[in-house]
Amino acid sequence: MAQFTRIAVSLKMAETGVIPVFYHPDLSVCEQVIKACYQGGVRVFEYTNRGDFAHENFGSLVKYARANFPEMILGAGSIVDAGTATMYIQLGANFIVSPVIKEEIALVCNRRKILWSPGCGTLTEISRAEELGAEVVKIFPGEQVGGPKFVAAIKGPCPWTSVMPTGGVAPTRESLKAWFDAGVHCVGIGSQLISKDLIAAKNFDKMEEEIRAVIGLIQEIRKS
Repeated sequence: MAQFTRIAVSLKMAETGVIPVFYHPDLSVCEQVIKACYQGGVRVFEYTNRGDFAHENFGSLVKYARANFPEMILGAGSIVDAGTATMYIQLGANFIVSPVIKEEIALVCNRRKILWSPGCGTLTEISRAEELGAEVVKIFPGEQVGGPKFVAAIKGPCPWTSVMPTGGVAPTRESLKAWFDAGVHCVGIGSQLISKDLIAAKNFDKMEEEIRAVIGLIQEIRKS
């Protein structure tokens, strides 16, 4: 059962500004990554359903986070059907992220009052997702859909829309400033934030340092 309400999840997404998007088959690596992210300031973490037995890892990670990092909000990504969404919710997912709009997933999440963030690529899709109860819509793939200019354009007629771009967001001042100046709610970043090289080197202290720097950069950009 989810420990955080969908409104609490949305607010924490906005507060932190960045959502790590991550998958690894090795549970011990996942635990180290979550620890580095948490200690670096992350409070919302998306574990993607991209490999065999990913759900088993996720269930273990939920227990690990609850025991060691109680403020960490874990959710599941790359969810494309209601059955998989239900499974992850039973394992403790606090939010569900989809690359596409699926009404059946919306119904499952809304029934349990869990945040659902579907992938959208047009204003029509965004409007439909919001009609289905999406508090935060995922723009995917962010850069290919139109980048920060696309977000700025849709925020004109729809200033109430909360956008989370994933794909094409880099942990650099230039990239982050462009997205946040356009009006995003938060950003999702995968391997550019959680470096495969640092994982291979088991340099999780450096990972923590880099994540803390990105969160600090986002806070600085928002104040400017």
